[in-house]
Amino acid sequence: MNSLYEKTLTSITHSPRSWLITGVAGFIGSNLLEKLLKADQRVVGLDNFSTGHQRNLDEVRSLVSERQWENFKLIKGDIRELQDCHAACKEVNYVLHQAALGSVPRSIDDPFTTNATNISGHLNMLIAAKDAQVERLVYAASSSTYGDHPGLPKVEDTIGKPLSPYAVTKYVNELYADVFARTYGFNTIGLRYFNVFGPRQDPNGSYAAVIPKWTAAFLKGESVFINGDGDTSRDFCFIENVIQANILAATTTLESAVNQVYNVAVGERTTLNELAIHIERALSSIGVSKEAKVIHREFRKGDVRHSLADISKAESLLGYEPIYRVKDGLNIAVDWYVKNLD
Repeated sequence: MNSLYEKTLTSITHSPRSWLITGVAGFIGSNLLEKLLKADQRVVGLDNFSTGHQRNLDEVRSLVSERQWENFKLIKGDIRELQDCHAACKEVNYVLHQAALGSVPRSIDDPFTTNATNISGHLNMLIAAKDAQVERLVYAASSSTYGDHPGLPKVEDTIGKPLSPYAVTKYVNELYADVFARTYGFNTIGLRYFNVFGPRQDPNGSYAAVIPKWTAAFLKGESVFINGDGDTSRDFCFIENVIQANILAATTTLESAVNQVYNVAVGERTTLNELAIHIERALSSIGVSKEAKVIHREFRKGDVRHSLADISKAESLLGYEPIYRVKDGLNIAVDWYVKNLD
């Protein structure tokens, strides 16, 4: 384990703080909740359950002690409602703002709702956290902000034009955070996630992410659809790396590290063709022999061809050190899907 991260977990366990997680019933939010409760933290969760699930919270409850679960308070509310954000931010030290409507295709189909959730909701959280004098707000930014810039690896201060409404909203999030720092002196850190995956990521629905969707297809013997020729590549990042980045960002005492945006990834590229092979092998490694027909189809609107992160900024300023590579994370994620996919 990253020594700084390990020290940070030990430190907060001995000195519990109060955290707010927006989108707590979602994939990333529920994994953050599990980690913080196991570290004996007090956690408030805010969710409207539009994309989150009660089953995620139920699983977290089964994995922590009753005493730890009593440290969790759930608020059923919506980040698009300022009063809900104000209620959630009361007496909170740190905000981990994960609530958003993800998916490039969803934003193309419904740009209005994506805008309302991701921009208006983000602004509400900034206002509420500032008014409550929260120490720091860490928010989920996105690698989609790099847009059509062709350079690899992606470096934080060099971006292109957005390729989707979703990408526009995530860039505006960064602009608002910067303005709040300059205007109000309110501290934020943005984490540009690169293709996060892991347990509890929903495989169902037309906007499901590629790894859970393909894993489910393998398990059901259905076709695996690859957009394009399969040479499209992504920097897939396991959820435990994302949890590490959030906790380090929230608790860093390095002044120069605050009011910044960071890539959160592994720094390795995996093509979609390679990913399909990795998933099949991960299933085989736990004794599940499944084959699926791989079908190539047209490239998807709004997608970039290649994505690869330069993570040196997060390494140097936050002490971020991704522990899980793609294959390591896939072994854990696939095992979870085998045990939990109905």
